[in-house]
Amino acid sequence: MAFETLEIAYDDRVLRPRPWTAQQSRWAAELVATAPPGPVLELCAGAGQIGLHTISLRPRPLVCVDLSPVACDYARRNAEAAGLGALVDVREGPMDAVLQPDERFAVVVADPPWVPSGETGRYPEDPLGAIDGGPDGLDAARACLRVAAEHLLPGGDVVLQVGTRAQVDTLEADGSGSRAGLAVAEVRDGERGVLVRLR
Repeated sequence: MAFETLEIAYDDRVLRPRPWTAQQSRWAAELVATAPPGPVLELCAGAGQIGLHTISLRPRPLVCVDLSPVACDYARRNAEAAGLGALVDVREGPMDAVLQPDERFAVVVADPPWVPSGETGRYPEDPLGAIDGGPDGLDAARACLRVAAEHLLPGGDVVLQVGTRAQVDTLEADGSGSRAGLAVAEVRDGERGVLVRLR
Protein backbone atom coordinates (compact mmCIF):
# COMPACT_ATOMS: atom_id res chain seq x y z
CA MET A 1 0.00 0.00 0.00
CA ALA A 2 1.08 3.59 -0.52
CA PHE A 3 2.26 5.39 2.60
CA GLU A 4 3.06 8.91 1.42
CA THR A 5 6.08 8.38 -0.86
CA LEU A 6 6.74 4.78 0.25
CA GLU A 7 5.21 1.49 -0.81
CA ILE A 8 4.68 -0.60 2.32
CA ALA A 9 4.14 -4.36 2.26
CA TYR A 10 2.26 -6.17 5.03
CA ASP A 11 -0.33 -8.91 5.54
CA ASP A 12 -3.20 -9.52 7.95
CA ARG A 13 -0.83 -10.72 10.68
CA VAL A 14 0.54 -7.17 10.93
CA LEU A 15 -1.37 -4.00 11.76
CA ARG A 16 -2.41 -2.32 8.51
CA PRO A 17 -0.46 0.94 8.12
CA ARG A 18 -2.75 3.89 8.73
CA PRO A 19 -2.19 6.73 6.26
CA TRP A 20 -2.84 9.39 8.92
CA THR A 21 0.15 8.20 10.97
CA ALA A 22 2.36 9.89 8.37
CA GLN A 23 1.76 13.02 10.45
CA GLN A 24 3.94 11.40 13.11
CA SER A 25 6.69 10.80 10.54
CA ARG A 26 6.58 14.39 9.33
CA TRP A 27 6.78 15.78 12.87
CA ALA A 28 9.64 13.44 13.74
CA ALA A 29 11.48 14.53 10.59
CA GLU A 30 11.08 18.18 11.61
CA LEU A 31 12.66 17.34 14.95
CA VAL A 32 15.46 15.34 13.33
CA ALA A 33 16.45 18.48 11.43
CA THR A 34 17.51 20.20 14.67
CA ALA A 35 18.25 17.14 16.83
CA PRO A 36 21.72 16.24 18.12
CA PRO A 37 23.73 13.86 15.96
CA GLY A 38 22.51 10.32 16.38
CA PRO A 39 20.16 7.70 15.00
CA VAL A 40 16.37 7.48 15.13
CA LEU A 41 14.62 4.76 17.17
CA GLU A 42 11.18 3.40 16.29
CA LEU A 43 9.46 1.39 19.01
CA CYS A 44 6.47 -0.86 18.24
CA ALA A 45 7.53 -0.48 14.63
CA GLY A 46 5.15 -2.91 12.92
CA ALA A 47 5.92 -2.88 9.20
CA GLY A 48 8.26 0.06 9.79
CA GLN A 49 6.41 2.73 7.83
CA ILE A 50 6.57 5.56 10.39
CA GLY A 51 10.31 5.31 10.97
CA LEU A 52 11.08 4.66 7.32
CA HIS A 53 9.09 7.69 6.20
CA THR A 54 10.86 9.79 8.84
CA ILE A 55 14.31 8.95 7.53
CA SER A 56 13.19 9.19 3.91
CA LEU A 57 12.54 12.86 4.69
CA ARG A 58 15.63 13.38 6.89
CA PRO A 59 18.19 10.60 6.38
CA ARG A 60 19.64 9.17 9.58
CA PRO A 61 20.34 5.64 10.74
CA LEU A 62 17.18 3.99 12.07
CA VAL A 63 16.66 1.18 14.57
CA CYS A 64 13.21 -0.46 14.37
CA VAL A 65 12.03 -2.62 17.27
CA ASP A 66 9.00 -4.93 17.38
CA LEU A 67 7.99 -8.12 19.18
CA SER A 68 6.48 -9.72 16.09
CA PRO A 69 8.82 -11.70 13.83
CA VAL A 70 6.39 -11.22 10.94
CA ALA A 71 6.35 -7.44 11.43
CA CYS A 72 10.15 -7.37 11.62
CA ASP A 73 10.43 -9.33 8.36
CA TYR A 74 8.15 -6.80 6.67
CA ALA A 75 10.08 -3.87 8.14
CA ARG A 76 13.30 -5.26 6.65
CA ARG A 77 11.64 -5.85 3.27
CA ASN A 78 10.13 -2.37 3.29
CA ALA A 79 13.46 -0.77 4.16
CA GLU A 80 15.13 -2.53 1.23
CA ALA A 81 12.28 -1.69 -1.14
CA ALA A 82 12.58 1.99 -0.18
CA GLY A 83 16.32 1.98 -0.83
CA LEU A 84 16.97 2.57 2.86
CA GLY A 85 18.25 -0.86 3.84
CA ALA A 86 21.77 0.35 4.54
CA LEU A 87 20.44 2.79 7.15
CA VAL A 88 18.05 0.43 8.93
CA ASP A 89 18.62 -2.11 11.70
CA VAL A 90 15.49 -4.12 12.59
CA ARG A 91 15.47 -5.88 15.97
CA GLU A 92 12.96 -8.48 17.07
CA GLY A 93 12.12 -8.81 20.75
CA PRO A 94 11.14 -6.90 23.88
CA MET A 95 12.14 -3.26 23.52
CA ASP A 96 14.00 -3.21 26.83
CA ALA A 97 16.02 -6.30 25.84
CA VAL A 98 17.14 -5.63 22.26
CA LEU A 99 18.81 -2.27 22.91
CA GLN A 100 22.28 -2.05 24.39
CA PRO A 101 22.56 -0.04 27.64
CA ASP A 102 24.87 2.52 26.05
CA GLU A 103 22.84 3.09 22.87
CA ARG A 104 21.48 6.62 22.52
CA PHE A 105 19.09 8.12 19.97
CA ALA A 106 18.37 11.64 18.81
CA VAL A 107 14.65 11.09 18.16
CA VAL A 108 12.38 8.26 19.31
CA VAL A 109 9.05 7.54 17.60
CA ALA A 110 6.49 5.12 19.00
CA ASP A 111 2.99 4.13 17.92
CA PRO A 112 2.24 1.48 20.55
CA PRO A 113 -1.03 -0.41 20.98
CA TRP A 114 -3.37 2.12 22.63
CA VAL A 115 -6.85 0.59 22.45
CA PRO A 116 -8.19 -0.31 25.92
CA SER A 117 -8.59 -4.09 26.24
CA GLY A 118 -12.35 -3.80 26.67
CA GLU A 119 -12.69 -2.00 23.32
CA THR A 120 -10.55 -4.20 21.07
CA GLY A 121 -13.66 -6.02 19.80
CA ARG A 122 -14.50 -2.89 17.83
CA TYR A 123 -11.55 -3.67 15.54
CA PRO A 124 -11.91 -7.36 14.58
CA GLU A 125 -9.78 -6.92 11.46
CA ASP A 126 -6.69 -5.91 13.50
CA PRO A 127 -4.26 -8.37 15.13
CA LEU A 128 -5.04 -8.25 18.86
CA GLY A 129 -1.41 -7.96 19.92
CA ALA A 130 -0.99 -4.88 17.75
CA ILE A 131 -3.86 -2.92 19.29
CA ASP A 132 -4.46 -4.15 22.88
CA GLY A 133 -2.96 -1.56 25.20
CA GLY A 134 -4.20 -3.02 28.47
CA PRO A 135 -6.97 -1.80 30.79
CA ASP A 136 -6.57 1.90 29.99
CA GLY A 137 -4.80 1.43 26.67
CA LEU A 138 -1.51 2.77 28.01
CA ASP A 139 0.52 -0.25 29.14
CA ALA A 140 2.71 -0.25 26.02
CA ALA A 141 2.91 3.56 25.94
CA ARG A 142 4.30 3.58 29.48
CA ALA A 143 6.86 0.94 28.51
CA CYS A 144 7.86 3.02 25.47
CA LEU A 145 8.41 6.08 27.65
CA ARG A 146 10.62 4.17 30.07
CA VAL A 147 12.77 2.78 27.28
CA ALA A 148 12.87 6.07 25.38
CA ALA A 149 14.04 7.97 28.44
CA GLU A 150 16.86 5.49 29.04
CA HIS A 151 18.11 5.83 25.47
CA LEU A 152 17.43 9.46 24.51
CA LEU A 153 20.32 11.80 23.84
CA PRO A 154 20.37 15.13 25.72
CA GLY A 155 18.36 17.55 23.60
CA GLY A 156 16.49 14.71 21.90
CA ASP A 157 12.74 14.25 21.48
CA VAL A 158 10.14 11.52 21.75
CA VAL A 159 7.05 11.54 19.49
CA LEU A 160 4.46 9.18 20.97
CA GLN A 161 1.09 8.35 19.45
CA VAL A 162 -1.91 7.53 21.64
CA GLY A 163 -5.64 7.46 21.00
CA THR A 164 -7.13 10.38 22.89
CA ARG A 165 -6.38 13.57 24.80
CA ALA A 166 -7.76 11.80 27.88
CA GLN A 167 -4.94 9.26 27.57
CA VAL A 168 -2.41 12.08 27.44
CA ASP A 169 -3.98 13.51 30.59
CA THR A 170 -3.70 10.10 32.26
CA LEU A 171 -0.01 9.79 31.39
CA GLU A 172 0.61 13.23 32.86
CA ALA A 173 -1.54 12.63 35.94
CA ASP A 174 0.06 9.31 36.83
CA GLY A 175 3.55 10.66 36.22
CA SER A 176 4.45 8.07 33.57
CA GLY A 177 6.57 10.56 31.65
CA SER A 178 8.04 12.41 34.61
CA ARG A 179 9.05 9.20 36.38
CA ALA A 180 10.96 8.35 33.22
CA GLY A 181 12.54 11.80 33.19
CA LEU A 182 10.41 13.12 30.33
CA ALA A 183 7.99 16.03 30.21
CA VAL A 184 5.21 16.74 27.72
CA ALA A 185 6.34 19.63 25.53
CA GLU A 186 3.53 19.70 22.93
CA VAL A 187 0.37 17.82 21.98
CA ARG A 188 -1.13 17.72 18.50
CA ASP A 189 -4.47 16.26 17.49
CA GLY A 190 -4.22 13.97 14.51
CA GLU A 191 -6.86 12.76 12.10
CA ARG A 192 -7.42 9.65 14.22
CA GLY A 193 -5.13 9.89 17.24
CA VAL A 194 -3.10 12.23 19.35
CA LEU A 195 0.62 12.91 19.04
CA VAL A 196 2.68 13.86 22.07
CA ARG A 197 6.15 15.34 21.99
CA LEU A 198 8.17 14.70 25.14
CA ARG A 199 11.62 15.97 26.01
